[in-house]
Amino acid sequence: MGNSPRVSRLRVNGGPLAATPAPRGAPDGHGAAAVPPELAQLLRDELESVADEVEEEVRRQVPEYAARSADRTDRAHLRSGVVQALTLFVDHIADPRHRGESITAIYHELGRGEALEGHSLETLQSALRVGGLHAWRLLGRTTEELGLDSSVMAALGELAFRTVHEVAEAAAAGYAEGQLHSADELERRRARLLGLLLGEGPVSPEAVRDLAHGARWTVPPYVAVVVLAASPDKREEERPPAAAGALVDLESRPPRMVVPDPDGSGCFGGRALPPALRGRPAAIGPSVPLTEGARSLRWATRALWLMGRGILPRQGVVRCVDHLSTLLLHSDEPMLDLLRARALAPLDAVSEQQRGRLAETLLAWLLSGSNVPDVAARLHVHPQTVRYRLRQLEKVFGEAALHDPSTRLDLILALTSAQNDEEFLNSRP
Repeated sequence: MGNSPRVSRLRVNGGPLAATPAPRGAPDGHGAAAVPPELAQLLRDELESVADEVEEEVRRQVPEYAARSADRTDRAHLRSGVVQALTLFVDHIADPRHRGESITAIYHELGRGEALEGHSLETLQSALRVGGLHAWRLLGRTTEELGLDSSVMAALGELAFRTVHEVAEAAAAGYAEGQLHSADELERRRARLLGLLLGEGPVSPEAVRDLAHGARWTVPPYVAVVVLAASPDKREEERPPAAAGALVDLESRPPRMVVPDPDGSGCFGGRALPPALRGRPAAIGPSVPLTEGARSLRWATRALWLMGRGILPRQGVVRCVDHLSTLLLHSDEPMLDLLRARALAPLDAVSEQQRGRLAETLLAWLLSGSNVPDVAARLHVHPQTVRYRLRQLEKVFGEAALHDPSTRLDLILALTSAQNDEEFLNSRP
């Protein structure tokens, strides 16, 4: 903003333009009594070139804006912010009573946009500080060339401070509003993503990536689904503290979470998840490829149901991979009931009191490889007691049947599942 014909217009009789009295009704404290209004037009004529320098300085000193310079929309936002702030400053010089609602509204939208895009408010505030300081340096050179005295500089300083304060305040208000909207929108996007991952239909990797981008969720190669038991204190809305990287739906029944990279080294890897659930009983489905989340959900839901029945531990966190045989056995309850009814039918011939002892002895004998001393040690009884019970079992089942491999397998499956069902053996006729 060097010497030009415009500078001479601010000189009267070869000297600096005298301070201009404040317009009638102008508010106090805005430097109105000392700033020549004609300076506004000079600065307005130079506004675009000043904006160029300020914009370049912001990019140079604020790394986030330098990184975003390749994006056309981000460049346009930065340019608009610089131009509008300079315009507001010049408008205040021209008329100290000018309130600049339209420009502060623009900054309100800029702040809101930064929040919606997930950018930090500190980045915008840094740009305002850097841009304001650089613009003030440029203005200082111009006022020095014009020969304006210290009172004018002080008044301009007040107007500059007022301008930065107004746009920063508007941006902060917009950012706060954007954060509220962004949080709600982010939750909606994550809910849609979770629904897609756990749906029964085919899952398109492209659709997942598109939704994940909008939900600000890093797409992992594998996921696991966690289903939660009802909260003991009924505060269903309370989110597990380490769930920031997970997709969480506490409104579904049962509540569920999609955990990224469950076998990795992140916050959900290894054994880090149980403490994050605050003691809430839960079942973790197996790790599956990203597009097969529904399978992990089915297994986890089945495990939670078995926890409720006492077939799996009722408390703590149950990992499906640690109970695969139990889950397989109970994956078709009607078929399991039929297996148990047919395999254990011979026990209907003995009394209810004998039935439990014989079933317990038979399972221990089958699992020990027919080793009587081992069975006695397991059951804490004398070996002779075991041999006596085995003779009873041979009478009930037939000696050949107890040594038939397929019959032994059916008996192991039936008795293993029945031992977790407290009512099964006692309910036999």
